[in-house]
Amino acid sequence: MKVYDGTTAESEPATDPERIKVGIAESKVAAGEAVLTTSGLGSCLGVAVYDRTASVAGLVHVMLPSVDEMEGGNDAKFADSGIRALVADMERDGADRERMEAKIAGGSNMLDFSENGSGIGVRNVEMGRQTLAEFDIPVVGEDVGGDHGRSLRMEATTGDLIVKSAKRDPITL
Repeated sequence: MKVYDGTTAESEPATDPERIKVGIAESKVAAGEAVLTTSGLGSCLGVAVYDRTASVAGLVHVMLPSVDEMEGGNDAKFADSGIRALVADMERDGADRERMEAKIAGGSNMLDFSENGSGIGVRNVEMGRQTLAEFDIPVVGEDVGGDHGRSLRMEATTGDLIVKSAKRDPITL
């Protein structure tokens, strides 16, 4: 059988990149052709970090701004400790902090129960930016705020972050 790329069905089949799901309060690192995905970002913040030269990417889906606000727990649940752990995991997989760039998405004002001050979404974004700045990792793209949820797809080879939302067409950061 002839296929459109000039190969035949008997030759090597095209393979889709490995898809790695990142759940709420989880962090994952991928290399090569892998794609990292997460969904359900409302006030949560998705932080995608990549080193294009090493083809190493990481994604963390954080729920709250700071580990200092609660005792114990999972590092990936918090923007500060989650980003720190993600950077360390990426360095173990061959990434270099000096080449890392970040993209962030989420931090919506979905449900604001705060009586004064900023809601969780705004505070997640602020802490994410602050923690990345501590590592001198520039934020080169973002889609934050608003009142809508988002889903993310991070391509490890390109560093592209595709942001999907029910309120608009997908965008690529």
